[in-house]
Amino acid sequence: MGEDAESPKINHTFLRDYVTEADVISTVEFNQTGDLLATGDKGGRVVIFQRETESKGESEETGETGDSGEYNVYSTFQSHEPDFDYLKSLEIEEKINKIRWLPQQNAAHFLLSTNDKTIKLWKVSERDKRPEGYNLKDEEGRLKDISTITSLQVPVLKPTDLMVEVRPRRVFSNGHTYHVNSISVNSDGETYLSADDLRINMWHLGITDRSFNIVDIKPANMEDLTEVITAAEFHPHHCHLFVYSSSKGTLRLCDMRASALCDRHTKLFEEPEDPGSRSFFSEIISSVSDVKFSHSGRYLLTRDYLTAKVWDLNMDKGPVETYQVHEYLRSKLCSLYENDCIFDKFECVWNSSDSVIMTGAYNSFFRMFDRETGRGVTLEAWRESSKPRAVLRTRRVYTGGKRRRGDVGVDSLDFTKKILHMAWHPSENIIAIAATNNLYIFQDRVNPETQVQ
Repeated sequence: MGEDAESPKINHTFLRDYVTEADVISTVEFNQTGDLLATGDKGGRVVIFQRETESKGESEETGETGDSGEYNVYSTFQSHEPDFDYLKSLEIEEKINKIRWLPQQNAAHFLLSTNDKTIKLWKVSERDKRPEGYNLKDEEGRLKDISTITSLQVPVLKPTDLMVEVRPRRVFSNGHTYHVNSISVNSDGETYLSADDLRINMWHLGITDRSFNIVDIKPANMEDLTEVITAAEFHPHHCHLFVYSSSKGTLRLCDMRASALCDRHTKLFEEPEDPGSRSFFSEIISSVSDVKFSHSGRYLLTRDYLTAKVWDLNMDKGPVETYQVHEYLRSKLCSLYENDCIFDKFECVWNSSDSVIMTGAYNSFFRMFDRETGRGVTLEAWRESSKPRAVLRTRRVYTGGKRRRGDVGVDSLDFTKKILHMAWHPSENIIAIAATNNLYIFQDRVNPETQVQ
């Protein structure tokens, strides 16, 4: 991206001055229309933002017309509380690992949220009317003395202040021995999967007391364990297909029509390792931290520690595209191992047309790659550029050669400021970036396919 090229503009930001562990955002997810955006944090809270109605008039600040509505807080609720497993003497954190929206069927919205052990289904609805004129209750809701009732009346609905109600509808528990790392709603709208380190379960949204185990890689002897499941997702269109990734860098595509227990995969995707480049860190940095189907369903996007890769479902011999996210960290792997940063789990997302991918990095940087040109751009989410409609500037990490003004040296990177979680609007060029305890929402005025260079 050139220095003078127009960059994504900040649509809205939600910043908190004091950082506590409970406030750190742990997941971000748009609903199917993009009008709602949900975030979960390590304190077990879910915050839902709603997009305001698009303004048709001219903006006084920018002089632009047709500005997209901003996202404002719609509802906040406590999804999970800290718990304790008495059988294993283990504390269960309240941290929200994943949020997934269900396709909207009526005026209400439904979403799934999960911590390490328990998955919950929530109903989000609005109420702007209240009934009045009960025969057996007074205005304060207390029962009347039946002997005083001399006539009957028809209750009526009267307008009242808008109230957003969030209620738990289902609690899916006792399905996992290990920590849940993924949930994915099936395209049939009736089932979803949940995955932990060694097993993947399939649930029906209406049944909470049992699930069906569809993948189990736990060996008879745990000493023989060589890999764990890191992420899993259903195909966006075919309800019988799903994929899961492993700590060995492999992807397994499973077809539930072939077998009820999908321990035997339909396709195995892996990239052959170059023996000459193998090191102590090879297996750690090859572990896949996230996997996402493209909207078309033909491709898979994965993220390991240093790269993002695109795989074609019809080509299982290796990725068709590989993007270097922060190759300059290869020389820093030893120190990153010592401070545990090498185990960070970065997410990756597609844009609505599957033409651009996005993933996070350190120093509050995030990266976008144009699949047509293969070129990438580095952008920064930071407080100093958080004014509404400010233009983001591209950043560059200095690794040698001619140093330009504004370049950041590798040794100057802040590894505590990491962009792990993000989401892309399902149909527009709007992205949500979680930077520790801050949420940034960026809007691109220009199609990103023409911007990323």
